[in-house]
Formats: sequence, structure tokens, C-alpha cells
Amino acid sequence: MGVRKDLKRAKRRTDLAARTRVEVVRDEAGVVREARTPALAPPIASGSTADLPHTNAAEAPDAVVLRRRQHGGWQPVTAAAFAREVTAVAKGLIAAGLEPGGRVAVMSRTRYEWTVLDFAIWAAGGQSVPIYATSSAEQVEWIVRDSGARFVVAETAENAATVTTGTARHERPPRIWQLVPASAADGEGALAELTALGRDVPDEEVTKRRTALTPATTATICYTSGTTGKPKGCVLTHANLHAEAANTVELLHPIFKEVTGQVASTLLFLPLAHILGRTLQIACLMARIEIGHCPSIKPDELRPALKEFRPTFLVGVPYLFEKIHDTGRATAEKIGRGASFDRADRIGVRFGEAYLNKFLETGKGPGPGLYAAWALYDLLVYRRVRKELGGRMRYAISGGSPLDRDLNLFFYAAGIIVYEGYGLTETTAAATIVPPLKPRPGTVGPPVPGTAVRIAEDGEVLIKGGVVFGSYWNNPAATDAVLKDEWFATGDLGTLDEDGYLAITGRKKDLLVTSGGKNVSPAVLEDRLRSRPPVGQCIVVGDNRPFVAALITLEPEAVAHWLTVRKLPADTPMSEVVKDPRMRADVQKAVDHANAAVSRAESIRAFTLVEGEFTEDNGLLTPSLKVKRHAVTTAYADEIEALYAGHSRG
Repeated sequence: MGVRKDLKRAKRRTDLAARTRVEVVRDEAGVVREARTPALAPPIASGSTADLPHTNAAEAPDAVVLRRRQHGGWQPVTAAAFAREVTAVAKGLIAAGLEPGGRVAVMSRTRYEWTVLDFAIWAAGGQSVPIYATSSAEQVEWIVRDSGARFVVAETAENAATVTTGTARHERPPRIWQLVPASAADGEGALAELTALGRDVPDEEVTKRRTALTPATTATICYTSGTTGKPKGCVLTHANLHAEAANTVELLHPIFKEVTGQVASTLLFLPLAHILGRTLQIACLMARIEIGHCPSIKPDELRPALKEFRPTFLVGVPYLFEKIHDTGRATAEKIGRGASFDRADRIGVRFGEAYLNKFLETGKGPGPGLYAAWALYDLLVYRRVRKELGGRMRYAISGGSPLDRDLNLFFYAAGIIVYEGYGLTETTAAATIVPPLKPRPGTVGPPVPGTAVRIAEDGEVLIKGGVVFGSYWNNPAATDAVLKDEWFATGDLGTLDEDGYLAITGRKKDLLVTSGGKNVSPAVLEDRLRSRPPVGQCIVVGDNRPFVAALITLEPEAVAHWLTVRKLPADTPMSEVVKDPRMRADVQKAVDHANAAVSRAESIRAFTLVEGEFTEDNGLLTPSLKVKRHAVTTAYADEIEALYAGHSRG
């Protein structure tokens, strides 16, 4: 198992293991209240992230820094070629009238052109404003108006139409370019148009604007996904972006490179409108790690790209790992080996737990019987999981929400270590991350180097450091509400262990208080529920109610598979599926798994299956796949009331 050999080899390199140290501060009762990790990379003293393509081109012009899906394959893009394209597009933006400090919105899925545009906007002295490709006309109207963006680059004709509709009543509607032409008759697309437009602009003008940028210059206004109310624009500087990228590169890259001997590469599929995707991109260019782009996180579309690109590591969200696990089980059931997969799952969790205990010197490790069982299921199951991810992947980073601990251990048994991280748009992505040589499933790690984490008296997680944003755009009241003495109040609840590792226990505003006075954090239950098929999305309720209950949707792919296995018609109405006692029994297993993590008083006592889905289109999910709790409880108010019918509020 390659990943175990990696850890053994790394452990022998004490200089690697000792590169970071976490300082903890305890209160009078001896409880860890604060953790700090010294920076591994010094703060940027001059210049900006806009310099990265040009530094790479000067120092290693022939190095392959990106791979672009083109002509039926992944074509290499050298540092010199990338810098030339960035400069050409920057010249076009200048010719179009972009002034230093001006803003350009980009509404697109993750693709190579987004990367070119990001650096071109900066090279022209501008500020980028990302917009999710799935945003509505109303959302686009707000972001363009609030940010003051004078230009918008939209991916498709549909996106361009959304921008046109949303901004039609603006006093000065923005100029719009379209990245992907609908047909050859519509031209070559935005990058070609901008390149042609800027031919007469001298390269020196781009150099002048780029070198005028400083670490304190605003780089991007990145809007939150808006689970409640209007999205807020987080003002992030080039110093913020550098602090995040440089420290994570220094923490992770030397170790991965040393212990695996692989040339690092990754396939980026997270939305570039999300700050995690953006900072990952910057970090890869900083370290000259080959990067490719995939526009979709949907498993059926992502899997072929993974098999073609064959990355050595990935950065994803729990949804991806949950669906890979579910697909493995569905495949096993189709060939009559569902029970075998379930055994492999249980063995994997036990093996991963035992081996990590041995590595961390807290246990003896797997016994001969467990090793033998693992070897058998490596042949039958685990290697298939590795194949689904391209066959070369040894590491992954998961963020966005907590990853179920058992699922993490299953992937470890399959030869892939999943390191969890935690952060927000306001912290330029990761504020904490599990260090490579000290895995600890169930936590999101200690602070990223250069960052401090504090737990407030009420359990709220506070963050301080170079990654913390300076303000919300045009919203001083909201800024003052969350920034106090350089500490950012996240709104999340958490705890720090003896070594400064953070565990997130829920959202402060989502905390439920039952009528019996029991405080319940729904996040723990919801994360574990979603990790088990056939559950799709879910929401836990119980505020001022006699007990905790859940509203659960079914994953369409899981339902289709469920019907096939039971030889039921594929067109069986969902209204019948949600009432089928066999389906409810399968969902009950997921509920039991969730309840195993909490006390009896906090456990889910009742649930209802609903026919619909929580999606972006129906307004129940944000673009980053977070549930809009208020919207869901409003939409399903009758179903929630029915859960408590006949019960006293107590």
C-alpha cells in the first residue's frame, strides 16, 4: 500500500516532520483556547500575485505549468506561453477601457480561460469579481451593481443573456464578452477578441500597471454564497492571496514531493467563483505544479476526466468523496457483491483506524487477520476506488464542510489520505489544515502557518492572521460585526484539542434548542446522513420542538440503482418510492449511522422522505452546495409540521 510506505518514509525524515510547530494557549481550567502556527513563508514585501506568470516565464520558460483540454487531449502550456497569453489579454482589457483599480466580473465554470482572465485582469491593474455560472439574473444584477464592475466576461450565450437581463436597468450596463461562441459565425470568443483589441497597446503599459500593484492592493471582491440574505463582497488583497498560497505550498509541497517521488499534478474542478478554487490555482502556479481544469463536479462527468488526466492529488468537497464511495457500492451491487462491499467498508474503517494509531504511536496497529482481510478487499474493492480517481492519486484535501470520519478512514484503507481543511471566503480559503505527517481524521487540523485560531467563551471559532480579509465591500456595519481587534468571528462553533487541532461542531446561527432545553448542532447529524446512500440532501429540525427530526431527499442515481436491484420499474413514481417500507428501512440505516455520533437527546427521532430535491435551480442550495435552511423550512413547512403532529411542544 503506497500511502503507508509514504508515511513510513516521511517519518524517517525528522526535518520534514519538524518544519511546523503549533503553540497552544490554555485557560485557567487547562482547556486549550488558542492555537498558533508560525508562518513558513514571509509576508510578501512588494509586488503582487499578478507577477507569478512573469516570474515563472523568466525563471523556467519551458516548464509545463498548465495542461489545456484541446484537440482531444491534454495539451501542455509552458510558463512562457501562459505569460504571453496573459499579457495579450491584459492589453485587450486596457484597450477596452479598464482603468487601474477597475473591476471585471467573470461568470464562468472552471476552465483554462478563467485562469488566463484572472491573471490578465490583475496584470492590467484591475480587480476580478467572480460570479457563479449558475447565478440568476437577480444575483448577477446585485453583484455587478454592488461591485461597480464595468465589464463582464460570460462563458456561454445563456450566461451572457442572464447578465444582459440582470443589468438591463442599470444606468450604465456593463460591456459583455462571451468566452465560448455559439457557432463559428459568432467569432472566436472573448480571449481572441481581447487579444485582437489590444494589439496596438505596448507591452510596457502592462508592465507599468502590473508593477504598480502592491501587497495591499485589492485583488478580488469575492462574494459569499449567500445562505441568508444578499451575498456580501469580501475584499481580498494580493497579500491575502499570497499568505494563503505561499504558506500552504511550503507546508504541503516539499513533503508530498519528497515522500512520493511523483511530479505533482492536479485536476481543478471546484468552481473558480469559490475562493478555494482560486487559491488552489495560485498555489499551483507558485509551485509550478501542473494543473488542468474540469468544468463539472458531477461524478459521471468528472470520472472520465480524472482517468484521462491522472492527477497525483485532488482538492474537493465531501460531496465528491461521498459519491465516489456510493458509486463503488452501486457497482458492487450490480454484480451481486453489495454485501462484499459493505464488508470492505467495515474492514477499511477498522484497518485505517488501527494503522493510523500505529503510525501516531497510540496503538499496536492491524493484527495478522485484519491485514489479511485488507489485502483481500484491496484486490476486490479498494483498487477499483483508486482506478476511479485516475490510478496515481495518493493524497486529497477536503474542505467546505466536515467529511465523515469513517469515510475518511475508508479512503485511507484504499490508499488515499484525505486531509481536511477549514476556512471561509473571509479567510481566503483554508485557515486550518491537517499537516501531511500528522493525520487526524475527524478534525480539520491546526492553523495554517501564519494563522491563529481562538475559541470564544460561547464556543465560536475566531481567526487571525495574514489570510483574514480586511472588509466587506460597501458594508462597514457587517465588517464591524465580525472583525474585532483583527480577530474574525466565523459564526462556526468548534473545539481545540491538546495539540491545537480544530474540530468544527456546527454553525452558531444553526444551533437548535429543543423545547426540553437541549442544545443540538445539526451539522454533525446532517454530514453523517449525507455520507450514506440513498440520502441526497437533508436538513435537521427541532428548534423549540419536543425532539429532533429530519427532512430527507433521495439521491436520484441512488434511487435508480435501488429500483434496478429490486427489479422494480425504472419509471416508478417518486411518490411511491418515498413510501416504500424497504426504502425507509434503508434510510433508517443512514439515520442510525448519524445518531451513533450523538447522545440520545440529540438523536433523530423521526424523519420524512420528500419527493423533490434541494437544488440551486429551486433556490434551496447555494452554488457551493450549502443548504439554505430558511428557504427549505419555508418550502417544506407542512411536511415539518406533520413530523410533530400529535406531539406536545412540552
